[in-house]
Amino acid sequence: MLGLMQDWPLLCHRIIEHAAKYHGTQEVITRSVEGPIHRTNYAEIHARALKVSQRLERDGIKLGDRVATIAWNTWRHLEVWYGIMGIGAICHTVNPRLFPEQIAWIINHAQDRVVMTDITFVPVLEKIAGDLPSVERYIVLTDRAHMPQTTLKNAVAYEDWIAEADGKFEWKNFDENTAAAMCYTSGTTGDPKGVVYHHRGAYLLAVGNVITCGMGKHPVYLWTLPMFHCNGWCFPWTLSIVAGTHVCLRAVRAAPIFNAIADHKVTHLCGAPIVMSTLLNAPAEEKKPLPHLVQFATAAAPPPEAVLAAMKDAGFNVTHLYGLTETYGPASINEWHGEREALGPPDQAAKKARQGVRYPTLEGLDVLDPETMQPVPRDGSTLGEVMFRGNVVMKGYLKNKVASEKAFSGGWFHSGDLGVVHPDGYIQLKDRSKDIIISGGENISSIEVEDALLKHPSVLHAAVVARPDEKWGETPCAFVERKKGHNKTTERELVAWCRDMLAHYKCPRHIVFCELPKTSTGKIQKFKLRERAKGVE
Repeated sequence: MLGLMQDWPLLCHRIIEHAAKYHGTQEVITRSVEGPIHRTNYAEIHARALKVSQRLERDGIKLGDRVATIAWNTWRHLEVWYGIMGIGAICHTVNPRLFPEQIAWIINHAQDRVVMTDITFVPVLEKIAGDLPSVERYIVLTDRAHMPQTTLKNAVAYEDWIAEADGKFEWKNFDENTAAAMCYTSGTTGDPKGVVYHHRGAYLLAVGNVITCGMGKHPVYLWTLPMFHCNGWCFPWTLSIVAGTHVCLRAVRAAPIFNAIADHKVTHLCGAPIVMSTLLNAPAEEKKPLPHLVQFATAAAPPPEAVLAAMKDAGFNVTHLYGLTETYGPASINEWHGEREALGPPDQAAKKARQGVRYPTLEGLDVLDPETMQPVPRDGSTLGEVMFRGNVVMKGYLKNKVASEKAFSGGWFHSGDLGVVHPDGYIQLKDRSKDIIISGGENISSIEVEDALLKHPSVLHAAVVARPDEKWGETPCAFVERKKGHNKTTERELVAWCRDMLAHYKCPRHIVFCELPKTSTGKIQKFKLRERAKGVE
């Protein structure tokens, strides 16, 4: 005889309960670029998170209220995540690298009631605090000895604040579709939008990371990915599921990364392509031999084939993930098949540059014709828009019904990315819809041109955008950042290089050497380059 169905909600803070109960001594380590190493463990993180919940509730924070964090990767940032969500409040991770006026705009739009901040951002908040009417209290993530004198409203040192709680607190159950976390899009094309995640989606994406990234029990994970970026791709919960060791790195620099890998026997790390460039271009004296093959999961723009090949030679196995802020971070993966090992390095790198297949926890991933909403042929050449649907897609944009409805028109989330589907079912990005260059009626993929430029030994970064042209409508304009010691490389040399690799109409007509503008997470800000390209002669 069947028993009654047990239907319990999937709640993110329950994950740390399991880790604390059965793997309480597993370490959480925070390394500064220089200075002492702080060590704690899951049992302590859980106990302190309960105190965070208790204190927030005492301060009047309730279900649905927003609590902002402005912090680097540390154990305190990790534990407040669980504490905020434990009472049904929303953890709003703010990108600390934004300009003060951008931070003010985001906090005001979110109407955060409490701001928890790293000590290094107190001066920034003091400049804008007068323009933040919703904020009732600032909690500085430090102890009394290091607490600065500040004019921030009701400011308190974090350690003093949680010391007022005894931790005798029980987390409550609530609907798993309750909002758990929120972060804002990077704003590369306009005002950022507040992307709201629910507990069910974050929980399932965290489980999906375990499966797709091959994370067995007790991995050692290095936090080179900012915790504030897409909620750390849900890895704060993923690592607790598998009782992994968190190695928190406050700053992404080559030497600390190599030191951490060597000292703690790191098995996994994540990061944008800029992290790979940081590692590959580090001075020889900063590099250290890797203790074993290190798994590196990367997302953002498709990694150039040359970078993928170089990472393999350096001892990193790169797996390309793909997703957006709106999909809780990565929701597709380039799953590797054993028979590909027989391919030569260039062919392997070309295969690795694909975005792959959906996470098991994602219901649907496809490339559709945005007009007919029908799948494109699986021929590896017909362009369509990449679309998602399922549990690991956002609830919607905060206070933006029009944008939410547009994003979900036709029952799918529209990514704005253009791609193809190969005969094996793997998708591959070709461009953002706004980045396709239409020259003389021919579509030119900026990614294809960038990939050709990045294969040149002198090129560190490259971005290609459309430049208005009276005859052709648009032509490719390349912005190139050269490697150190390669300043003699000329425009003519790079154009000739491209003409040997691409159809001539695809080659850049102009090349500008400069430092490329990037967001705080390493994404190149093409909207700035498009404006600049209009004046290139």
